[in-house]
Amino acid sequence: MVTRRFALLMALGVPLPALLPSPWLSTLAVLGVMTGAALLDVLVAGPLSAVSLRRDGDATVWLGNTATTTLTVANTSERSMWLRLRDRWVPSAGADRTPHLLHLSAGEESQVTTTLTPTRHGDRAAVRVTLRSYGPLGLAYRQRSQRWNEAVTPKWTLRVLPRFPARRLLPEKLAKLRVFDGSVVTRGRGQGTEFDVLREYVVGDDVRSIDWRASARTHDVVVRTWRPERDRRVVCVLDTGRTSAARIGDEPRLDAAIDAALLLAVLASKADDRVDLLAMDSVVRTRVEGGGHRTKLPRLISSLAALEPALVETDFGLAAGELLRRDHKRALVVIFSALDAAPIVEGLLPLLPRLTTRHRLVLASVRDPETARLAHLPAEATAEDVHLAAAAELALAERTRVRALLEQQGVIVVDEPRETFASKVSDVYLMLKAAGRL
Repeated sequence: MVTRRFALLMALGVPLPALLPSPWLSTLAVLGVMTGAALLDVLVAGPLSAVSLRRDGDATVWLGNTATTTLTVANTSERSMWLRLRDRWVPSAGADRTPHLLHLSAGEESQVTTTLTPTRHGDRAAVRVTLRSYGPLGLAYRQRSQRWNEAVTPKWTLRVLPRFPARRLLPEKLAKLRVFDGSVVTRGRGQGTEFDVLREYVVGDDVRSIDWRASARTHDVVVRTWRPERDRRVVCVLDTGRTSAARIGDEPRLDAAIDAALLLAVLASKADDRVDLLAMDSVVRTRVEGGGHRTKLPRLISSLAALEPALVETDFGLAAGELLRRDHKRALVVIFSALDAAPIVEGLLPLLPRLTTRHRLVLASVRDPETARLAHLPAEATAEDVHLAAAAELALAERTRVRALLEQQGVIVVDEPRETFASKVSDVYLMLKAAGRL
């Protein structure tokens, strides 16, 4: 294929023979020379089959941050190469689209860095590396088919972890946790505590905590110390059905749920509690359970990255079956869903008697402030404003009714706006843990 330089030279060279006595012969001569030069140029250009590609770089990145990948280009032929390379990714990867120009001598390698600024969480794949090999004159180039370029492109997927703005709340929540966590050992036994260690009696200890058998064995007065219970189970259930696609502000409801679930998971892991994850709608999208605290938390964060809302109705019967099939150990189950009447009343409410007898249930829902705003009539209201306000009031009344029905069944309901949602969910966990009600 010819380049723009060839087309420019042709545009400048072809009109010149018109000034000579034999313009047609001169024009043909110019065309022949230019065509011959282009053919010679493309024959001298390095073969693309001699180009070797390999890639390394960042495999994960938090949404909002920047990642880089490095593409190593090697010339395995015995001639020099002038290459033009474009590294293409899916649009949401936010890749730098600037083409790269390389001159590689025989056997030489060069590195090309691509900067990625993703706009969505999930897996973002490299699509294709497009290669062009130019001749030394820059008049023509070699380029293979799109399928060939895709075949030689090194496979690479960047996992974009979800945005985690609630991370800023961790110091505050951890400070609250340390008040009653194992770092503060209590002198007396209370609700939600378990035996820690024996130690020597000191003035001020409750005499009821003296262990008389251990004192007789050691010939000294020793007391039992207690600490808050550990190894409790926390199960985060994320509803990825159609209601999770509703936008709260400028992001889907699911993103707010992921943010709150991340804060809760990190906090519970710091408290040495077991955190499991179940994300589902009409089918189970992801499940994380088992493993130690150090290995499970990275797996949980990574699995949350791939979640997207599905435009299907959520099957709460499936969720109940997943929760009830587990062992009989009591757990704190936090269901991140919407307080919509249809899915809750028809889907979740009939299953609550079985679930609440086995587990402690919390339903966490993000409140849309736009609904409350529409419920207030402006000073000069139009007929359209009146209809919107009536619809908003009806939606708020339905939400209040659904909340009352859930609370009657012993479910703790968190209904907060996006700004305080993650904080409130974690506060409920801390309150239950302090009271020994997990």
